[in-house]
Amino acid sequence: MNLFGKMGNALGVNLTVVSLSVARMADAIGNSILYIIIPLYVDKLPEKLIPLPKVFLIGILISAYGFATAGLQPFMAALSDRIGRYKQIIQVGLALIGLTTLAFIFATRYIDLLGLRIAQGLGLAMEIPPTLALLELATQKEKRGSAMGFFTTFRMAGLAIGPLLGGFLRDSFGFNATFYAGAAVLILALIIVQSGVAYHDPPKQEDVSCARIIDLSIINRQILSATIATFLMATAFTLVTTLENQINSRLGFQAFGFGVVFSALMVGRLVFQVPLGRLSDRLGRKPLVVGGLILMAPATALLGETTSSLLFGIERFVQGIGAAAIVAPALAYAGDLAHMESECRRSRMMSLVTVGFGLGIAFGPLMAGTLGIISYRLPFLVDGGLCLAGAVIVYLFMGETVEREPFRRQ
Repeated sequence: MNLFGKMGNALGVNLTVVSLSVARMADAIGNSILYIIIPLYVDKLPEKLIPLPKVFLIGILISAYGFATAGLQPFMAALSDRIGRYKQIIQVGLALIGLTTLAFIFATRYIDLLGLRIAQGLGLAMEIPPTLALLELATQKEKRGSAMGFFTTFRMAGLAIGPLLGGFLRDSFGFNATFYAGAAVLILALIIVQSGVAYHDPPKQEDVSCARIIDLSIINRQILSATIATFLMATAFTLVTTLENQINSRLGFQAFGFGVVFSALMVGRLVFQVPLGRLSDRLGRKPLVVGGLILMAPATALLGETTSSLLFGIERFVQGIGAAAIVAPALAYAGDLAHMESECRRSRMMSLVTVGFGLGIAFGPLMAGTLGIISYRLPFLVDGGLCLAGAVIVYLFMGETVEREPFRRQ
């Protein structure tokens, strides 16, 4: 029986989708607490092993997480497709992220932080592919956009809560309180998966082709265009993390104030994710993704010009609307394509889009750390231009998997 009755049926969700969504929210809280803590934590370290500008070192540290996630996802996707133990792999990944978050308490050198971020990237790489595979198995094409919107809405709620919680805990109780809180919510996510994910894992695949890490047969311009869209969205999302200290100085923030404007993007996604996901079930995936990239371009470019905290928060909110138009439709599109493929490629097909996201959250901070040495405004202007270029790429190469519903007069 559907968990929410008529409402759940309209949104295309069931117990598995709800459990994975709530677990993802808890996971996102634990991870996003570190987004605003890492630059501050690096700033207090007594020694740097590498004689480079601090903003660049912060960019490397934040990017290491994304690069590790993106680089290791193909291996983890092949593993989960091969053995089919989706639920167990998710739990191991959550446990690894939780333990490494707690280990930040004992990190006293930059190299310690770098190793922990890479380990966290491995944990996320283990978690994402089997989660998406279970979501594809538990949803139907006609309502997949709604279900993905529901899933990503919970994730956005976590990403909105995390920076606020992290900023409050750091300002009120110090760094260690943020690490304890992050680890606690990740363990909570593990418990939710254990108790709530009711979908039975598919049987272990005997076909050795299911274990291929590089499978060129699943790569085409359609899935690559969706991957590029999530990549560019994630770069725009994470530019500000590297520049936190400059933004705080420019706008007069402390950690909590930065957490508020950082979370404004998540609030935009939180409000619009489900409606835009449902809209993609009716109008198609492609128009939403193109529109989202076009909207993100000016919102991102203007961040570098803004000196008002209110306007900065509004621009982050508009970025969130654009991101909401990209993420759920892109994931639903990948799910549609995966449904057409052999089931032993399910995780790998779905994870291509999230590899784009992982590379984006790695490249964005690194780009900000590099270009920010030249000019504070430059990273925002460059990324805004890239979003426009991405809209053109998606328009030209992304296919469509949804037949538009005819207009009905009321």
